[in-house]
Amino acid sequence: MPCSPARGGLGPIAAPSSSSRRSGTVLTAGGTNTRQSMTATRNATRTTSGRTERTGRTTAGATGARKKKDGYLNITGFPFPLGPLTERNTIRREIVKGTMWTFEQPQSLGFSNVTTNVRMVVIKLKSGGLWVHAPIAPTKECVRLLNELDAPVEFIILPTFAYEHKIFVGPFSRRYPKAKVYIAPKQWSWPINLPPQLFGIFPTKGGVLKSDDDTTPWSDEIEQKVLVSSVGIGPYIEVAFLHKKTKTLLVTDAVISVPNQPPEGIVDEADLIDAAKSNFFVKVLSGDLALEPVGGVPLQPTTMTPAVRDLGWKRMALQILYIVPGDLRDPAKGFSAIANRLIVGPILKTLVFSTEPELSKEWIDDITSSWNFTQIIPAHFSAPIPAGPKDLKRAFGFLYESTGSRTQTQGSRSFFESLSSLLSPGSPASNAQTYPEDDIKALNAAKEFLVRIGAVNGGD
Repeated sequence: MPCSPARGGLGPIAAPSSSSRRSGTVLTAGGTNTRQSMTATRNATRTTSGRTERTGRTTAGATGARKKKDGYLNITGFPFPLGPLTERNTIRREIVKGTMWTFEQPQSLGFSNVTTNVRMVVIKLKSGGLWVHAPIAPTKECVRLLNELDAPVEFIILPTFAYEHKIFVGPFSRRYPKAKVYIAPKQWSWPINLPPQLFGIFPTKGGVLKSDDDTTPWSDEIEQKVLVSSVGIGPYIEVAFLHKKTKTLLVTDAVISVPNQPPEGIVDEADLIDAAKSNFFVKVLSGDLALEPVGGVPLQPTTMTPAVRDLGWKRMALQILYIVPGDLRDPAKGFSAIANRLIVGPILKTLVFSTEPELSKEWIDDITSSWNFTQIIPAHFSAPIPAGPKDLKRAFGFLYESTGSRTQTQGSRSFFESLSSLLSPGSPASNAQTYPEDDIKALNAAKEFLVRIGAVNGGD
């Protein structure tokens, strides 16, 4: 979900590589059926014996009975608990055969229907044990799917301070008590700053993650680089990892990739229908225009159609990214500005990375100069994203725009940046991501207010 400096954080997807290494089997618990290969805007899948297999809970376009979700009570995070509050399903995808898997569950804010996915990554180490990045809720289904990998959970990793990723580390580690827990440094919480132990998180001795630490048990297979950036009321903390064998960069919220369609098997049709309705928020933000249908969708749709799915998902995505987007009634323009490309989420760009640009830039420079990755797996939206160091720098291009460069003409800036990109492959590419002025307006206003009260640093 969208990240604030106090709570934690959440760009569109490029077509998956044709390399079979970036495909994966999609599994949930339940019965079996076959389906066609997923489209380029969906998460990659691995073809097995000439077909792609999926079991259990069906999504649009699939056949078979809908599976009941696992019950799992989660009411923490007052006054803004993260949903679902009582039940959730889990989807497992094999990203690299026998080596890397993702596990996804739905995530929403409190009692709202605005939903996206939250992702855990599991890597099988040379030791035969499993290295678990950013645990999700250990429901019966999740545990069953993890145990099907037939390997012990050896390490559990908390790569951030963010509540949405911290909340399940305690329950997950209790489910796998022999696993060693490693956490990002300088953990904190708001409005009450509580130690990790009060969240049920007990790191192993020496279990605080450090940059380029060659003493970690996995250092010959996985490297790490830590960002600790002050944002005002507390630091933004994120640890990036490189799995060397698969050339995969793991991040939590630093970058994202918003797909054209909702994450498969994650967002309920009922929630998409509700999001496509002319609801209270649409009426408040759009006034009389809220009475005009969009894209042929009735003001109060009751059944799922492709147009309803499209409108519902685009509205959800803009609310996740901006909270208060400029045009929630007709989100097509705002959505097209952020979809199908690697981006830094607007909330993190505005409230985090722009407030400590030099420190953020050092982190990105360190990652892109040291690691030769070919795909990125974030904790939300699409994954894996085919992308390398230059793509990551392009997403963070705003960190490299000096005051002087902003006064240049567009043509001169493009020429010099293009020349720099040719001479230095690791340099940021031209045309850094910008957001529509109407969509980013509310976040900019929120930042000005937070700066005035001292909750967020002013930045440059």
